[in-house]
Amino acid sequence: MTYCVGILVREGLVMIADTRTNAGLDNIATFRKLHLFQTEGERVITIATAGNLAVSQSVLNLMTEGVRDPETGELETIFTIPTMFKVAQFVGRAIREVYRVHGKSMEQQSASFDVTMLLGGQVKGGRLRLFMVYSAGNFIEATADTPYLQIGEHKYGKPILDRAVTSETGLQEALKLGLVSMDSTIRSNLGVGMPVDVATIRRDALAVEVSHRIDRNDEYFMDLRERWSAALRAAHQAIPPPPYGRD
Repeated sequence: MTYCVGILVREGLVMIADTRTNAGLDNIATFRKLHLFQTEGERVITIATAGNLAVSQSVLNLMTEGVRDPETGELETIFTIPTMFKVAQFVGRAIREVYRVHGKSMEQQSASFDVTMLLGGQVKGGRLRLFMVYSAGNFIEATADTPYLQIGEHKYGKPILDRAVTSETGLQEALKLGLVSMDSTIRSNLGVGMPVDVATIRRDALAVEVSHRIDRNDEYFMDLRERWSAALRAAHQAIPPPPYGRD
């Protein structure tokens, strides 16, 4: 299992992903799930992955090595696609190509062809965008009404984002809320774990502003964890007890 979240606000984009993968309680490993592709001043793209690790790695490799455009026959890579919408289509094509090569044999071995990707970024001349691409190659896009997207084990972190994130939330505030969402998920699900990778992109900067890995010795994250726990305890203690059953 995994947890990844992308938050698109007026100032920019936040992407956060854990690194835990497991094939059973006694087979736990760490793999990067947040990937950056950038040509500074021309494009900056981030992709977070969830699902079958072999599938997601194959798709990522294919996107850098190239996929043939079905109309022109030209070899395209994630560094050559002209718009973010076309990048989302390109990622979908890469997923379908991996399925064409490996999907049937995986199914014969009772292995699930399972991959979902968060795709966020900006290409020069276009706007900053955030998409979720499914294993069928289709996708949806974040909007002002729904400014964040999640993949993996999303239920524990979703209530925090629902209550606090809007498209007008500041970039640093969005990063903080995303980290609270990640901490809540890590506390409630053993399939999600540290280190945690973080990236932020400021709108129209066409470069990654923050690219950081948070481990168990990260002072800010440990302080955030303790402050959030204390704030929750104080909040529920400040609420009057329910009147039900009183004499």
